Amino acid sequence: MWMRGAGVIGLALLISACSGQQSALEPHGPEAEHIARLFWIFTAVCGTIWFAVMVVLAIGLVRRAPQRLDPLALDVPAERRTTMVVGGAVVGTALTVIALSALSFAFQRQLFARENPAVNIKVTGLQWWWNVEYEADTPDQGFTTANEIYVPVGKPVLVRLDANDVIHSFWVPSLMGKMDLIPGQQNQIKFTANRPGIYRGQCAEFCGWQHAHMGLTVVALPVPLFQTWLKAQTASATEPQEPERKKGAEIFASKACFMCHSIRGTRAGSRVGPDLTHFASRQSIAAATLPMSRGSIAAWVLDPQGIKPGTNMPNVSLAPDELDAVVSYLEGLR
Repeated sequence: MWMRGAGVIGLALLISACSGQQSALEPHGPEAEHIARLFWIFTAVCGTIWFAVMVVLAIGLVRRAPQRLDPLALDVPAERRTTMVVGGAVVGTALTVIALSALSFAFQRQLFARENPAVNIKVTGLQWWWNVEYEADTPDQGFTTANEIYVPVGKPVLVRLDANDVIHSFWVPSLMGKMDLIPGQQNQIKFTANRPGIYRGQCAEFCGWQHAHMGLTVVALPVPLFQTWLKAQTASATEPQEPERKKGAEIFASKACFMCHSIRGTRAGSRVGPDLTHFASRQSIAAATLPMSRGSIAAWVLDPQGIKPGTNMPNVSLAPDELDAVVSYLEGLR
């Protein structure tokens, strides 16, 4: 009895692992639904074939062959039946493979069907974060952010994928399939989020030391809220008014920070690291490694190598009062 209970608990744990905010079996968009449907069809067909093979194997193990006086004598009817069974299995296997291949091709055509996108985004994979550029018809409407993608619910989104160093793979399981980011080659993937929510993604191609900490977040908002967010993101950073934030801005500009990061509206204009114009409006830092909070910002600024060893952000020497000021400044970039 206890073994049966343990089996039920184990099965429940396995099933529960197939759900959540990063699951291809919990689709929230048409592209993800196509992939999930194809997965279940393949699983059902392969499961049926496996069950049939096990039944035939069990019959072969249980059934006793009749004794023959002459072991070398051929049983013509039996040989004919065997030939027909094996031939039928070969034909059935070929037809199954052809059918599944045709089905996969049909679903692939649906996944890559051309559609006029409502939002155009360029995502560049770097070690180990995502540079996100929202493209627009006029330069003043385009902007750059990092590690988070905001999209309108029910609207098609086209993502152009580039890489500057090694091969990465863009994957948000609940919304789409995988697509590689290859240096020197631009790939594209489209998706639509059917409902509001936060969907976690991940680099799905080993890209170096911190590959496991190269996450991203897709936030799907109703169209009015998305337009509000879009308008806020196109604006430059507000100038700090509080004395501590002013001090933090001066320290930021005097250290190595402004040599790597860009903050629109200030003289910090480097593109080596993530754009920080609206840094504190994001939900996480360091490519979804830490949640956005004052403590996380302080820990990251003080010792990025301790949190994400191998990252290209160096440790910057800051006194305690300087650290507080810089954190206050960054915390106000919304």
